[in-house]
Amino acid sequence: MLDFIMQIDDARQIEAPSQAYSTFLEPRLEPQPDLLPRRGMLIVFEGGEGSGKTTQLGRSHAWLCDEMCDEKSGDHPWHQQFSGQRLSVLKTREPGGTELGRHIRELLLHPDMVEPTQDRAELLLFAADRAQHVEGVLWPALRRGSLVLCDRFTDSTVAYQGYGRGLDLRLIQQLNQIATGGLEPDLTLWLDVAVETGLGRAQRRGSADRMEQNQIEFHQRVRQGFCELAAAYPQRIRRVDADRSADDVFQDVQQILQEAIAQWYSP
Repeated sequence: MLDFIMQIDDARQIEAPSQAYSTFLEPRLEPQPDLLPRRGMLIVFEGGEGSGKTTQLGRSHAWLCDEMCDEKSGDHPWHQQFSGQRLSVLKTREPGGTELGRHIRELLLHPDMVEPTQDRAELLLFAADRAQHVEGVLWPALRRGSLVLCDRFTDSTVAYQGYGRGLDLRLIQQLNQIATGGLEPDLTLWLDVAVETGLGRAQRRGSADRMEQNQIEFHQRVRQGFCELAAAYPQRIRRVDADRSADDVFQDVQQILQEAIAQWYSP
């Protein structure tokens, strides 16, 4: 167990990053607007179990397709970047965004075997899924100028395998670098909800997957991992209070997306 992991209370207060983690993840320099690559935008939805991230991603995808792919929206700031062409919006996920990834997802979340999956094996399976996904799906879409909405990415690996499992964060950083080839999200929406609330939602969905079956202490450590990531990268990670109705959460998500997309695709 990493000695800098702290428990968080039910009041859902975001704690400042610990000295150890702040040293490890020094905030990187954000790109200046005139140096931004002329490519599509990668937006990632993150969160613990039952946070509603998949629901919000689906609603965002439907809304953005209506708003950005319709003829009436040609005067939007992000359309000007593409000279009036329609902008494609891609919805994907990790694990499971490729054919290979769907098999890996089953191994990770719904294993049909008695032998338990070891923590490092789990980490490497996530990395394999990500390498296939980045090379086969994400980069091709981004090079076409698409707007990509992804359900989980590298932050989940830090939170779940680093904080939750207690694996070495430097090892995870190295594996993420190898798997992504340096690709990082342009915006991350972190759907934050109290652990007990999220697990209650997940249980009401039906049978729990392998991740949801972990003890509550595991999920508390995962949430603390997201807290520390958000504190380390405040310009990339936007926290959304997900302890509300789906409609109220979506209003905040829409506002964040509108502002970020307009800035990204502005001339």
